[in-house]
Amino acid sequence: MFGFICRPGRALAVVCTLAFAAPLSAQTATAPAPAPQAKPAADLPAAEKVIEKYVEAIGGKAALAKIESVHMKGGLSIPSSGISGTMEMWAAKPNKMLAKQNIPGVGDLSEGFDGTTGWTMTPMTGPMLMTGDQLKQRVNDANFEAMLNPTARYSAVKTLEKTTFDGKEAYKLSMTRKEGGEDIEYYDVATGLKLGTVATRASQMGPMTITTTISDYQKAGEILQPMKLKQSMTGVEVLVTFSEITYNKVDPAVFALPAEIKALIK
Repeated sequence: MFGFICRPGRALAVVCTLAFAAPLSAQTATAPAPAPQAKPAADLPAAEKVIEKYVEAIGGKAALAKIESVHMKGGLSIPSSGISGTMEMWAAKPNKMLAKQNIPGVGDLSEGFDGTTGWTMTPMTGPMLMTGDQLKQRVNDANFEAMLNPTARYSAVKTLEKTTFDGKEAYKLSMTRKEGGEDIEYYDVATGLKLGTVATRASQMGPMTITTTISDYQKAGEILQPMKLKQSMTGVEVLVTFSEITYNKVDPAVFALPAEIKALIK
């Protein structure tokens, strides 16, 4: 089984990460990708400057400031197992999100955050409330305003080195999360665009490290948006492809808690 971990802000309005639990992982295990090899570099730019270049590369602060909400549609697949399905997600200011997937043979899976309550619902677990570290991460990851200030979620950011990621020369940044933990991000030296991330998140199966490769940037309105994500975790490789992205047309009612979730709140 799996759930979506989606957050607005860090990669062109939305980043989605997938967390898989044991049954599916065991069926689809593959060897992990080798770690990027570092290259010596001098006079590294400050992390803040790298992120500023990224914001300008995707459209600039003025264009991002116009975005109040985003609606995305696409598909996901696990090539090694032949599994594929559809996904749809919504996010809105200040910190609301909803993600839904349908996987043939598995069913419908949903995850949401209405600004207060984080929840998941799958055929395997039924409705569940997020608590502890999962809820803390959701509160921070759902911060839509992080588009305008990508460092807002972090207590410290630092450029570690110039290295390679996905075959491209990249700056490797360490991002210390305010709630604890570290994200690693890679930015293309030439274009400024984000190439990928390595992040550890809490899941129902414990901490899970997810490597995401970002590619196929295309214009969606005024924003340059990555249309493909490749994510690797626990030996599983997942491909996410977005087919439709719409800004500022999300009905706030979409974030209302399902009746099954309301029944769990005391």
